[in-house]
This record gives sequence, structure tokens and C-alpha cells, in this order.
Amino acid sequence: MFATLLGALPAPAVERAVDAVDALVARVAAQEEAGLEPLTDGRGAIEVVPDGRDDVVERWRGTAALTQQAVKQVLRGPWSSIVGSSVTMAGAERERAVLARAEAVREQVLALADAGCPLVEIEETEAHRIGPDDGARRLFREAHMRLARDVPRAHLSLSIVGGSAWEAGVSTILDPPYQSLAVDLIAGPDNWRLVAQAPADRGIVAGALEARPGVSEGPEVLIWAARYAASTQGRGLARVGLGTAGSLAHLPWDQAVARLRVLGEAVRIESLPEDERAAAIDPRAVSPRAGALGHVRRRPDR
Repeated sequence: MFATLLGALPAPAVERAVDAVDALVARVAAQEEAGLEPLTDGRGAIEVVPDGRDDVVERWRGTAALTQQAVKQVLRGPWSSIVGSSVTMAGAERERAVLARAEAVREQVLALADAGCPLVEIEETEAHRIGPDDGARRLFREAHMRLARDVPRAHLSLSIVGGSAWEAGVSTILDPPYQSLAVDLIAGPDNWRLVAQAPADRGIVAGALEARPGVSEGPEVLIWAARYAASTQGRGLARVGLGTAGSLAHLPWDQAVARLRVLGEAVRIESLPEDERAAAIDPRAVSPRAGALGHVRRRPDR
């Protein structure tokens, strides 16, 4: 099992002004110290443009040079790039734009794979807007079928954050040939239904760590989420990771770092032997009965 950031981190809080390089170093170090892997540059998804003005390969290389851990690159998905823009499109115009963006994203994916990037994450923040619209369903599926086809050497992951994509239909989300699916389970709890339907050989990143301000939680619910995801389709923990339920960029730096540490702590606890794992978690966090009673009654032999 592993843990990773889904989204961005805020600007690091330091006593002096920092440039972009210092900020990158701080973001990478915070993830590494928390025990996350794969790491990101903490800046969020790159908005791919057709003419390639943003050199995603150099951005990934700059991050990878700072750590011995695996580093993923996050690209904004073609659907969210068009639907989430300030330009309103519909019908044939929207279809052309989404499919053209899918081809542009694919070019960047192939360039990253050629450069040695081990994992590319395609982030769709507007998938919850698809719903029952047959045209939108068909377009999303076709865009991702084109984007994800025959990508050598790199693991390709589809990330659904910001809401539930369950209403878009199972085939819309799961037909494209991604190796893993990351889902926001806080803003979109119905995404659990996608997890339950995902093929056994598809990895799952359970975005179960709260990203909202003022909410604090321990590792217990994360461990439960990981084990539930592992139970679906006989998937197993080896194909399960934990993630934030979206971006942490809106939080103060110290709070964002604290959330990363909770993610890393959940992975650490899950790796312990059974007796040590049981002692490390508060069962009241995942047991309604124990929570109501305020205590846990252990068997005499425990």
C-alpha cells in the first residue's frame, strides 16, 4: 500500500521570500518526510496546450532530480480542460475541442513516458458534470479511449476529484484502458460504486483524507478505506493506495503538511504486524458500537 497527493499544496510558509525552486524543494521534502510515494511537484495539474508551450517533461525532470523516490506528473484531463474553461461550448464545437485536447494530452503523456516518467496522472475535476447526458458520456469515453491507448513504459492513472462520476455510468469511466483509478471519496462518496465495479487488476487510489479546512482526523478511517478498496473484486492491498480528497492548496502550509503526515502514518500503521496495528489505532473511529459506548470491551484472551 502507498499514499500520494491528489491535487496541489499551498505555498510553503517560511520566514523569507522563496523563489519557485525553493518552493518546489519544500513541497517535495514535505511529501518525502511524510512517507508519500509517488511524489508530485505540488503545483497541481498542468493545463496542456496544443502547441506545447508548457514543457511538461522539463517540469517533471526538475522534480525528479530532487528525490530518489518515484515522481509522477499530473496533467489536466481533456474534458475538464474544456468544460471547466470560461468559454462556453456545446455540440460539435465542444466535441472537436475535447478530442483535440485529448490528442494534445496524449502527446505529452508519450513524451513523459519516453523521458522515463513512471506514472502520469490525468486529473478530471469536472467529471461530475457528465451525469446522464448520453452525448457527454460518449465524448468523455472517446476522449479517454484515444488518450490512454497503447502507452508504453508508463503507468497511466485517471483521477476523478471534485465530485461523483458514478452518474456518468460505469463504462464511461472504466472502459478507457487506464492502469489505475483515483477517486475523491469525500466530495463524491458515490465514487465507491466505481471502486466496487473496477476490474481486479486495476489499481485504486482511495482519496479518503479530508481536504476541507477545520477538519482533523486520524489514520483509522483511511486504513478502513484502504481495506475496503482492497476487498473489492479481490483486488488486494498491493493494488491500493491512499490519497487526499482533492487539493490542499487552500490550507495554511502547516495544516497541509499535517494532512500529509496522516496519510503517511496510515501506510506505516497498515504495514505493522497485526497486534501492533491493533494497538496503534483507536477502534472507536471505525466502530459505531464502540463510539457510542465510548470504550472498547476486549475479549478476555486479548
